[in-house]
Amino acid sequence: MLIKGVSKTIKQKPILKGITFEVEPGKVTGLIGRNGAGKTTLLQLMVGILTPEAGDIQLNEQSIYSNPEVKQDIVFVPDSPEALKSYSIKEICQLYKDIYPKFDEELFYSLLDRFTLPKNGKVGSFSKGMKALFALILAFSTKATYILLDEPTDGLDVIVKKRILQFIIEAVADFNVAVVISSHRLDELEYLADTIIMLKEGEVSETYSLDTIKESYKKVQVVFPHGMPDTVKNLGTVIGETGKVYVLIFEDETNLGIEKIKEAHPLYMEELPLTLEDLFVAKLGGEQFVG
Repeated sequence: MLIKGVSKTIKQKPILKGITFEVEPGKVTGLIGRNGAGKTTLLQLMVGILTPEAGDIQLNEQSIYSNPEVKQDIVFVPDSPEALKSYSIKEICQLYKDIYPKFDEELFYSLLDRFTLPKNGKVGSFSKGMKALFALILAFSTKATYILLDEPTDGLDVIVKKRILQFIIEAVADFNVAVVISSHRLDELEYLADTIIMLKEGEVSETYSLDTIKESYKKVQVVFPHGMPDTVKNLGTVIGETGKVYVLIFEDETNLGIEKIKEAHPLYMEELPLTLEDLFVAKLGGEQFVG
């Protein structure tokens, strides 16, 4: 799937501006950004619920807007899958078979068995965790290549979250699908995602491969007797300060930054493990705005 120069304005407010990236089968792509960055709008554009003012989204070089039949290979699971609550499981299964030609009924019922979900009755009787699992089972049973998830674990307890995360990982490997996840749970994305796309003010601020990100950035805790020297402060972003103790994140593939810190003669220096949340705070300006 190619997202190519996509822009969207809602109520005369620019939400997305020239978004471009590619999504590949067999990989998980995470969308992160502060509240209002346009993550959900982007997912809705990718499935064709919304149409852009500029740009295009293509599958196999075909626009999903001028060739709506290609949208059969895309499934969107919203953060609150309440639309199906008044339908029975049998009715939903038939509906999805009508919409998605590759819907695998046998797989659908086998996954219900695996996760001990009922095969009869209405979805409205399910708990929130059961509904979230059911929505994922439905999505992957379509055999669509592109699965778009908006906050798939929001508000769920720890046990259900673990089951959902494990299911996503196994499904990506088993079915060779592309999963795009918008989430404020950065710890979960760090566990799941191959690539992270950071949105800032409606644009792609950064694109990271989690395989290489921790080799490119450093997180260091340092102590200076008279405050942090400018030569060190200018290396990157200070994400923590307690008295004379500072925590700093900076890009440093060649270790020149580490050498500059040593040249400033800190009383103490320790390299710390870097998390996706650290990078979010450094790049977007505050963990309280995650989402």
